[in-house]
Amino acid sequence: MNNFIENCTGVILAGGENKRMPVLKGFIEVEGKKIIERNLKIMKQCFKETFIITNQPELYSYLDAPMFGDVYDIRGPMTGVFTALLNSSERWIFVSACDMPFINPALIRYMATERDNHDIVAPVRDNRPEPLFSFYSSRTTTSIERFILSGKRALKDFLLFYDKRVKYVTTEEIRKRDLESRSFINLNTPDDVDQYLRPEDRLKFKERLKRR
Repeated sequence: MNNFIENCTGVILAGGENKRMPVLKGFIEVEGKKIIERNLKIMKQCFKETFIITNQPELYSYLDAPMFGDVYDIRGPMTGVFTALLNSSERWIFVSACDMPFINPALIRYMATERDNHDIVAPVRDNRPEPLFSFYSSRTTTSIERFILSGKRALKDFLLFYDKRVKYVTTEEIRKRDLESRSFINLNTPDDVDQYLRPEDRLKFKERLKRR
């Protein structure tokens, strides 16, 4: 029997400009699999409906997942979250990015239990929210669209704006499920690869760079 999180779609944001990373971040290999493949597997274990937000569907067509492109030609993850809300058949979405190699399903499931009477559930690390590892209710859709069209781009600013309806998951709560908070690691630069990945994965990454 599948133990899916109720009333929620799992979403992977596969956008971003890769300005500081010479290869596609979602295709970096971690423990024998590309990050986006690892994350998609976890999402499918947690959610009955899962899809990818990308403006480059040809890159991810080999994956067994629906894909949707941004509804506005406006860069940034907020547009991806808005697009996901429009395309989800559920009342909630859970969002993560394709460059986060260690997302923790136990933490995702715990956060899902905190949705009652809130519109957003976001973890806090080092006194800062992590909006790209968060739950968003369909009730936020109109407000997010207004935020985008007003020229604002930062999801963290939206959380501050929407603060009264946000449930913040504390560091203490996080560490009970993800001791080292590895769910929030993202690989933005080659230095991040050196810092966070195993020696064998770092070697594969460097070999891949040489072949470019």
